[in-house]
Amino acid sequence: MLKKCFRSTVYLLFLMYTYMSVFSYNYKDPSLNTITNEEVTNLCGILGSYLADILIQFLGLTSIVIVTTIVFFLIFRSSKRWLKIFYLLLINLGLCSILARSSLDITARYMHGGIIGKILINTYPFYLFVVAILIGAVGLIGWKRTIYFMSFLYKGIECYVISVYYKSNKTVDQFTASMVKEQCEEIQVPIKEQQKEKKKIIVTKKKNKSSISFEFPSIQFLSRVEECSLQKKQLNAMECNKNLSLLKKVLIDFGVQGKIINVCYGPVVTLYKLEPQAGTKSARVIGLADDIARSMSALSARISIIRGQNAIGIELPNKEREIVALRDLLESPEYQNANFHLPIALGKEVSGKSFIADLTKMPHLLIAGTTGSGKSVAIHAMILSLVYRLNPNECKMIMIDPKMLELKIYNAIPHLITPVVTEPKKTVIALKWVVKEMENRYRMMAYLNVRDVTNYNQKIIEAVNSGIELQRVVQIGFDSTTGKPFFEKIPIKMEVLPYIVIIVDEMADLMIATGKEIECTIQRLAQMARAAGIHIIIATQRPSVDVITGVIKANFPTRISFAVASKIDSRIILGEHGAEQLLGTGDMLYMTSGGRIIRIHGPFVSDNEVQNVVDYLKTQGKPNYVEEITEESKKKNSQN
Repeated sequence: MLKKCFRSTVYLLFLMYTYMSVFSYNYKDPSLNTITNEEVTNLCGILGSYLADILIQFLGLTSIVIVTTIVFFLIFRSSKRWLKIFYLLLINLGLCSILARSSLDITARYMHGGIIGKILINTYPFYLFVVAILIGAVGLIGWKRTIYFMSFLYKGIECYVISVYYKSNKTVDQFTASMVKEQCEEIQVPIKEQQKEKKKIIVTKKKNKSSISFEFPSIQFLSRVEECSLQKKQLNAMECNKNLSLLKKVLIDFGVQGKIINVCYGPVVTLYKLEPQAGTKSARVIGLADDIARSMSALSARISIIRGQNAIGIELPNKEREIVALRDLLESPEYQNANFHLPIALGKEVSGKSFIADLTKMPHLLIAGTTGSGKSVAIHAMILSLVYRLNPNECKMIMIDPKMLELKIYNAIPHLITPVVTEPKKTVIALKWVVKEMENRYRMMAYLNVRDVTNYNQKIIEAVNSGIELQRVVQIGFDSTTGKPFFEKIPIKMEVLPYIVIIVDEMADLMIATGKEIECTIQRLAQMARAAGIHIIIATQRPSVDVITGVIKANFPTRISFAVASKIDSRIILGEHGAEQLLGTGDMLYMTSGGRIIRIHGPFVSDNEVQNVVDYLKTQGKPNYVEEITEESKKKNSQN
């Protein structure tokens, strides 16, 4: 080890000595071709002047690079690096020759490529040195990286040309639009930013393949909540300090020893983090929730353990509750910058931070809550979150509303596959079609050897960009004489698969009307539909065991509970108490797929706002209904 360090030090000192010699080179100093009695100006003395003269005369300006390369590979010796030194020397020889041919105005003795460069350029044609530089560069970078860089450069130029060309043409087919969008996002070609309020995308109907332009709804359709005044904020701070002093006294009265280490003031509740004294049982403190709420003169108090911290969270409602507007969430950086496939705005956390979730990672969502708890408003907010981000070619929806109240308003928006389903029997037909579509998508993904819809779409887009037609091999028979099988290549449909979101507003009514048939269908979808790009949102007012069965709970790890009637209902939906202490009107507990529970305050969106957005969406095009679902529904009606 010491020997290697000593050798490396000697090499580096020689390199520094060479640098100083060459950089302080003066053709008037003594050298092989110059004899003078004048004082040597080279920083390294007479030896440095001779060394610099030899390097400059033979190699010219590239001498520094060549010496550095040799020293570097002497220090880090390996078989692969000796191969790379060959490539570097190849580049340097090419540069020597090119510089020797150049006409820069430099002193004759300070030759560009040196004597070697002059000999090479006079002996061999110029293009050979360009080829040598290219071979050396490719050898250093690697063939794979070079090919990737060239394809990257080609895609960048192609994307820029297409984007410039189609600025003057307002109708583009589906695949061209998807190509431009995907390529520009992938390689980040600088294009003028569009307005935040309106984003224009070109979509195509599958049925008649006539292109229409789709513009996302303006954010102006949604209302904004006024910010709190400075005076109100001061009053809130005073109230928070008052409650803090009172809470400390209440905890001492009930024999809970510890200190409050942090206070988080949110739009609806305030979180007090209590660090209990050693030996204090968490279950005892959690059991005091009703007593603490009574002593604090609060509507309710929720107490839970804060995971990852030696603290217990005590959540008390604020005296004046702030309204969380959906527009604030959609304008927040969390939503605007979210790299999610299916982003849904759930609300704000206790700290006031916007909470945006990705439906593809859930991958299904189960919602429960009593009447007036804010369940239906949350569903509206989720739907609007999707239509503000995804066009009808990227996301399709099936809405099931047995109550015929909440989702009927969305009839005829272009994102729908079928009209809003209100009858239980038609629900079974629609879900069975989804099962068939899921199985068909799995077969299509198997043809391309991919695991999910995202990779499938990516392969399709890459093939379209490259002009390649994807095919699958199918056996069609056997040779009668040899017995060998015959194969035929069948082209694969070059169509991007959209996400499908199924929204069920009331599960209890469907379970009563159809029983096991609907349960088995939902179970199969919940188990297998994630990779196929199909996701389910189910809501129910009655989270009982006959509605939310064990099979459904096992396949819906992500759940939301609004205010429920009892602790039993809270345990059924979340597996623990706490939902019965919620304040209602949007106050929810969100359980992630990992079992972590977060308190969120859902956004408010009025019926007028929903109607405005829906009316606008209807002007952007008609829905492309799947005939298989609608025709089957008509047959059922005629039989009845």
